Formats: sequence, structure tokens, C-alpha cells
Amino acid sequence: MFQAIHKLPQKAILTLLIVSLFCQGLSVFANPVKGNGNLLKKGKFRHRKMAMDLDDQITRSKGKLGERKTQRVILQVDSLAAQITLKNAIESKGGRIKKSHNRFGLISVEIPLNRLKELEADDSFVYISPDREVVSTGHLETTSASTQVRSIISNTTLDGSGITIAILDSGMDSAHRLLEKNGASRVLFSQDFTSDNIVGDTNGHGTHVASLAAGTNGFASGAYTGIAPGANLLNLRVLDDNGVGTSSGIIAALDWCVANKAAYNIRVINMSLGTTAVESYQFDPLCLAARRAHDAGIVVVAAAGNEGKNSAGQKVYGAIHSPGTDPSVITVGAVNTYGSNQRSDDQIASYSSRGPTRGSYTDSNNVKHFDNLIKPDLVAPGNRLIGAQSRNPRVANSPNRRVQQTSSLDTGMTSDGLSKTMYMSGTSMSTPVVAGAAALLLQANPNLTPNLVKAILMYTAQPIQGANSFEQGAGQLNVEGAIRVARLIVSNPQTLANGASMLTGALPAVQATTIAGQTCYWGQGIVADYCILYGSGLMTKWQAMYAQSALLSDATNIANGTLGLNVSLVSAGVFNTAGVVQTTGIILGDGIILGDGVILGDGVILGDGVILGDGVILGDGVILGDSVNLGDDGGAMLPVPIG
Repeated sequence: MFQAIHKLPQKAILTLLIVSLFCQGLSVFANPVKGNGNLLKKGKFRHRKMAMDLDDQITRSKGKLGERKTQRVILQVDSLAAQITLKNAIESKGGRIKKSHNRFGLISVEIPLNRLKELEADDSFVYISPDREVVSTGHLETTSASTQVRSIISNTTLDGSGITIAILDSGMDSAHRLLEKNGASRVLFSQDFTSDNIVGDTNGHGTHVASLAAGTNGFASGAYTGIAPGANLLNLRVLDDNGVGTSSGIIAALDWCVANKAAYNIRVINMSLGTTAVESYQFDPLCLAARRAHDAGIVVVAAAGNEGKNSAGQKVYGAIHSPGTDPSVITVGAVNTYGSNQRSDDQIASYSSRGPTRGSYTDSNNVKHFDNLIKPDLVAPGNRLIGAQSRNPRVANSPNRRVQQTSSLDTGMTSDGLSKTMYMSGTSMSTPVVAGAAALLLQANPNLTPNLVKAILMYTAQPIQGANSFEQGAGQLNVEGAIRVARLIVSNPQTLANGASMLTGALPAVQATTIAGQTCYWGQGIVADYCILYGSGLMTKWQAMYAQSALLSDATNIANGTLGLNVSLVSAGVFNTAGVVQTTGIILGDGIILGDGVILGDGVILGDGVILGDGVILGDGVILGDSVNLGDDGGAMLPVPIG
């Protein structure tokens, strides 16, 4: 059963009542529409169809410059059935179609900037976004508890064998020995989506990422084994030599994954990359494409971003990057383990992007609506991790660009180009750790839906002391606990009625894992948009929010400022709207402070002057349920690439 709200302290209950009354009548928190984001077609509400940054660009470019300048954009269409009509509408305005992503309802187009407003007036086009620049985000087995999977859990050889992870990144050095198994490369297929006509890794990012997810245990006596050392890999190059790509290139790679899912048994997609979240996830084309892959049965894992602090070293909230802003994606933040296997000294990495998500849309009345979802979903080790160092395929015997620029990244352990390793840090590194864990869960139980994989990983995560929900989501990855639960799930969970038992055995009496001699309690919580659902009922009973193409976040909704539970998707119980995740794995409510700040975790207080990632300064606002911000006016979203 989920823990009941009556366990909150009296002060917290009183505060919630005040907040509830304060929220009544606030139309800004009408229940957001889930699904494919085509709101015009659904008739839910009207909205402005042009992305804010693109609209600003058009305004600035009026005149002769606007007449000459062309712009690459991504169009969301009402229907792809009338291809000729769409093509004629685009070409009549001087544009041309670069690529149609039929499975996603998206079209990449190049068009004169001053003609875009004409497309906005055409009802065939639902939303227009710029083709934004996307960039990479920058002792593993033991501290993540994947070693225990292969040693503590008896009769298992779980290593990801049979599962394929698609790595959308800067390419791979497929011949690197960390990516081998029994002397053969596990890279099944490579394709370039950047138009550079190269699949090798000149940058160094993609090879390192791939080795963290699936580095072999047969290299260096297993010292740098990845989480799923038996998994197969797909090398989908979407970032160029400098680690920069486009939204349209990534959408094309996601489209390829959906089309080839069965041929390669693609069960996991890793995207250690992102772009500044401007639009609401309901309209963001990267989010829509990631959602389609999720709906096709693929677990999509993305980096939270590295914008957790400003140039002065101060914490910044609200800087989660797209596509990590989408509810279907497993969004991963970074933990600094300080090189030790024990978790007692682990902390959220200072650079790891914090929630809430700050994508927004503007309605027909020119009112801005922010998503304000809890993200990341969980965190994993990401600081100074050692992984494979690629060779530069353009220059023989030359290091990749990252090592060229910063020689200290090279560990210096060998001169053999096929065996070199390097250090890297960032949410880019923590993301493949979770992707590898997802592969292990799917090997243990191939019938898990993407939502079940996400729910199990969060439920068994360990909350980190001193970190709030916007910093860590449900907590730090615990692979051993996740595998224990995954192996208990029935073989055909989607056939169950909502609320039916979905386990073949009992959960452990003490829901904890021993890691490096320390007891690490499972948090037993699942992030669901604006709150955290928690309690063993989340794992003992089938919840309809785990179904294919559903969203965990659909279990909750906000109407007129009141946070509610979707009882058709969650079988029983209530959720805690003012919950604070403690290190014991228990969620307790210690109240919300109105006026000068909000308690967001183990005593962490946000007060006046806290800066959100889009430049908004949090004043006398209120955050409901550890996430929903009721006191902001919006602000300009500046494009900040992930470092």
C-alpha cells in the first residue's frame, strides 16, 4: 500500500491546506495533456504554434536580412497522409523538405525565415521549432551494485547478453578492446547521421560512453567492466568531431531505432546529449521522438545536463535539458563517489542539472505555462570515470580531440591505441550506467515494459542524504536491488488487471542492499511528474501506468491547483504531496515553508534569490509537493549548451 497522507505532521497538513486554498482557481495548472503533444488535433486547448526563440529570431530579422536568410526547422504535422499537400505548402513558400520522419509525425525543413509565419497560419502544421544544436554532456561495478548481481544473486550470469543498446553519440572506435567479447567487436552496426560520412569517434565521447554501458570484463582483468559487459551495441553517430549535432539528426537516428527494433533486438537507447529545454515537452520535437521510441517498447535513457551551477559556483535549479524533460525518458543526474566503493561519502555532483523542468508553451491569451516536472528520475556515478579512449580515425595514431585538447584526460596506462583509457565526468557518464542497468533488467525479465524498467530502477534506488528531489529524483541507482525485483515480476505483466498481484514471490522483509559493507535502503518511491508515489504496493501490484505506451506521470494530475491521483492508473492508496526523501528509504513530510522559501529535502531550503535555469529568480513563491512552482512569472530562456 502507498503511505497515507495522514502520517504528515500537523504543521505540514495545515500548510498543505493553505497551499490548496491559495491554488484554487489558478488556471495555469490545468491538467497538462499527455501523449503525442498534438493539442490542436485533440481539441484540448489553443496554443501559439511557434517556438519562443524562433519567434524572437523572426522579429529580430525583419527586413532584407530576413528575406535572404534561410532557417532549418522541424514541423509537427496534423497528419502525414497528405504528403503532396504538405510538400506543396512548404515549397510554395520557398522551402524544401530535408527529411520526413513518418513514424513521428515530424518533418525537417529548410525555409526562408520571413516565410515561417505563413506556415504558422496553416492548420496542417501543429508546431514549428528550430532545428536546435545538440551537444554531448560530459570502481563502477562495485559502487553501482552490479557486481552483486553476478555474485550475490545465485545461479545468474546476467551481463546483458542478447540485449542491444543503441548509443546515439559521437561515433565509436569499434575495434577498442573494451568493446570486444571473445576477441570480436560487439558493435553490430554503425551509421552516420551527421552527413560527415564517418562512423569512427574523432571526438572521444561516444566510445567512452559505450564502454561504461557495456565494457567487457575481459579487459585489464575486469578493472573497467561496464554495467552490461555482454550487451550488443549499435553505433549511431549523431554528433560531429566537436561533439555537436542537430535535433533533426537525432530524430532520424531515433526513427531508425524504431524501424530496426526487431532486427537488432534494440531494447535500450542511450542519449548522453541534450539541448536547452525551451518548449514544453508536449511540443519539443526531441521529446516527441523519444516518446515514440518509448511507445515502441524501447527504454530511452538521457542525460539531465551539466548546468547545476553558475559561473560563481552557486546552485542553479530548473536546468534539465531536452530530451530529458520528457516524462517517458529515464533522466539521469550524476553522483560524485570520490572514487570509493562505499556510498556514505557520495554526493550529487555540483554540475549535475537540477529540476524542475522549465519547458513551457504560450497559450492563445499569451499566458506562459511551465511544465515544472520533478527531474531527474534518478542519479548514478558520473565523476572521473575511466572508460575507453578512442583513436582519431581521421589521423593515424592520433588521439581523439578531447585528449588533444586536455592531455590530462589520458590515464597513461598504456601506449597501445586499442587499449587506451581516459577519464571523463558528467551526466553523460552517469547515463550509460543506467542504460546498462536497464539492459540487465531486460535480460533478467524480457517482458518488462519500459515503464516497469523505469519504475523498478527508481523504486530500488537509494536516496542520498542532504539531496532534494530536484537533485536526485528517487535516489542513486542500485542494480542489485532492481534485478531482485525484476526477477519477481510475472512473465506476462501486461495481461494483469489493475491492482492484481504481479510478483511470483515476496519482496524481501528488509528492502535493502549491502554495498561495500554498508546497508543501502531502497527508497521505495517513483517520480510521477509533481510528486513521488511510494510504498511496496508499487511493486506488489500491477499498476496500469506500467502498460506499454502509458506514462508513469499519468498517475497524477493537477486541476485548479489541486494535486490528484488518477485512480484508473493506480490501484489503491494516496500519495504524499509534501514528501521528503530520507536516507533510510522512508519518505516523511516535514512541511513547506511559505513566503521566504521551501523545504525540498533533508533540510534544504530554497529562499528568495534562488535562480532557476531560465533566469527566473524565485521570490515569495510556493512549491507544491516538492515540485510545482506557483510563484514565477517566466523569463527568457537562453540557449546554453551542455558542456
